[in-house]
Amino acid sequence: MYFGRVVGTVVASVVAEGLSGQKLLLVQPLDERKAPRGGIEVAVDTVRSGPAEIVFLVGSREAALALDQSFVPVDAAIVGIVGGAGFAWDGPEPKAEASNGGAGFACDGPEPKAEASNDAAGA
Repeated sequence: MYFGRVVGTVVASVVAEGLSGQKLLLVQPLDERKAPRGGIEVAVDTVRSGPAEIVFLVGSREAALALDQSFVPVDAAIVGIVGGAGFAWDGPEPKAEASNGGAGFACDGPEPKAEASNDAAGA
């Protein structure tokens, strides 16, 4: 999975079987600082995203599997819309080590508290 920003739409008069009725969008892949990473891609939209939204995408075979009809010839599929999911993109630079599972993004909230273990083996 990777992040991107919707930058436009694609209008196709003829499409491959399985893409009929699917919305195609132009997406600029982004790095963890919202800087463009690579070239603009065409992606099939499975979640009804809109202009300028930050989305997350899957590529390659996973993109084809995101559609109802499997193995449709697509290279990228939008599978989610990022809506303030705890990313500090509008704040300071991301931390090198994040507390959200090591995904490389700084969290908006406080650091999670360590839970005390009641495990007898750990005592």
